[in-house]
Amino acid sequence: MLIANKKAAFNFELLEKLEAGIELFGFEVKSLRQKQGSLEGAYVIVRGKEAFLVNSYIPAYQPKNVEKGYDERRNRKLLVTKKEIETLAASETKKGLTIVPISVYNKGRKIKVEIAIARGKKKFDKRETIKKRDVERDMRREMKG
Repeated sequence: MLIANKKAAFNFELLEKLEAGIELFGFEVKSLRQKQGSLEGAYVIVRGKEAFLVNSYIPAYQPKNVEKGYDERRNRKLLVTKKEIETLAASETKKGLTIVPISVYNKGRKIKVEIAIARGKKKFDKRETIKKRDVERDMRREMKG
């Protein structure tokens, strides 16, 4: 795994996961392989018959070797099938659902993005998640010691 969106599972209830390719420049690929970048605050939108990853931060591998107008938070096109785009577009129009990137990883020589259709958690749901995590941690400590 190259980079992960650690807060995605905490802030969202993940309903369905998909794998997508991503269109990148060569220096962005090198940067990702060095584990540079962030998916925090990123999301996926569907416009027309294409899906885009918005607000993801991927810096240049060598910042001084890049053209002047390079934007680290530019929209990046996702490579998904027509059927998957229809699924994403349908879920995007439903109230309360969003599409969030979970992680960026290697699959052979290719860079893939794992995205999920998700529903935002309320504050009490987040508290419940924290409480459950603490109880499990305490149980593991007791079993170990």
